[in-house]
Amino acid sequence: DAAARPSETASRRAAGRRRAAGSRRAARLCATLLAAAVIAAPLSANPAASTTTLSTHRTEQGSFSLVRLATGLANPWAIAFLPDGSILVTERPGRLWRYDGRSMTAISGLPDITASGQGGLLDLVLHPDYARNGWLYFTYSARSGLGLGTRVARARLSGNALSDVEVLFTINRPTAGGQHFGSRIVFGADGKLYVTVGDRGTPNRAQDLSDHAGSLLRLNDDGTVPSDNPFVGRSGAAAETYSYGHRNAQGIALHPETGVIWLHEHGPQGGDEINIITGGANYGWPVITYGTNYGTGTRIGEGTEKPGMEQPVIHWTPSIAPSGMAFYTGAAFPGWQGNIFVGALAGQHLRRVVLDGDRVVHQESMLQRTVGRIRDVRQGPDGYLYLVTDAANGALYRLEPAR
Repeated sequence: DAAARPSETASRRAAGRRRAAGSRRAARLCATLLAAAVIAAPLSANPAASTTTLSTHRTEQGSFSLVRLATGLANPWAIAFLPDGSILVTERPGRLWRYDGRSMTAISGLPDITASGQGGLLDLVLHPDYARNGWLYFTYSARSGLGLGTRVARARLSGNALSDVEVLFTINRPTAGGQHFGSRIVFGADGKLYVTVGDRGTPNRAQDLSDHAGSLLRLNDDGTVPSDNPFVGRSGAAAETYSYGHRNAQGIALHPETGVIWLHEHGPQGGDEINIITGGANYGWPVITYGTNYGTGTRIGEGTEKPGMEQPVIHWTPSIAPSGMAFYTGAAFPGWQGNIFVGALAGQHLRRVVLDGDRVVHQESMLQRTVGRIRDVRQGPDGYLYLVTDAANGALYRLEPAR
């Protein structure tokens, strides 16, 4: 009996390990099924157009009325304006809507989209020559093998359906996880398409030039690589990369006077940044940052600056969690001309950033905790500002001069 006890003990321990392993596998399976159920669950009721003036707000440069245009949007992410005056709105779970001032109409024909974590159907822009070629460009997350990654596609809008859908770009290293897809897009003054890709939650990927993660990409409008991209022909570098060392950029816009690209990105705990983009430049993440590790507040990387790495125009600590970005150039609000507007998820406000050249000289927080987490901000053709809020029951808003 004495000789058998160690064997019995070992057997019990082995059985315990098997039960624990089984429990872990069951937990993972339950989590996977739950995630799938969440993704596959019916979305909220269709959004409804409902033009309502909610309130008037006094600011440092005049007053505006807050007008709600539509409600019931499921985590809307981006706004685009069509020549006929209607507005396209993306929903992260994978739906596209057209708002015409009276109703919301679903647009069919989207490719397969995997809505997981921060991923789903994300940004949307029109080709600069949309009136002639009819191309819409959009970003989304999709499954490739066992991983997820950012994709860029284009399509034409025919009635209430997309046609001629073409996938132009897929991240070269799809990975598991639902973090940091980036996904803001803009056409540059050079006619090229610029696309942000987040680090996918693995910071060191942003310093690996062979990896698309953590970079700003530059593509021709057909998805091919421009021959003058900064890393074309360089061994071990992705030819699509224009700049790198970015964490998770969710705002991008052209300076209205210089045509230069300005970009903002999420820091970790603090250290959100606005950067002016130069081709081939390294913006530092995670080697340098003004943010710190979550929870502990300990330093990340080597500090806040290093030779050969760019400094931001401004950084925010505590974080405002910026998303969406627009330079204001309209006539409706003369006092705002030349200002940057940034949606803030943290603090739930709209941030107005005043510039003197390339320097930030003043800031104003607007709509503080009034509408919720602002995911996107765009200037409309009418000179008004338009917002969408990131919520399961999100909304489309317009800021117009107070009467």
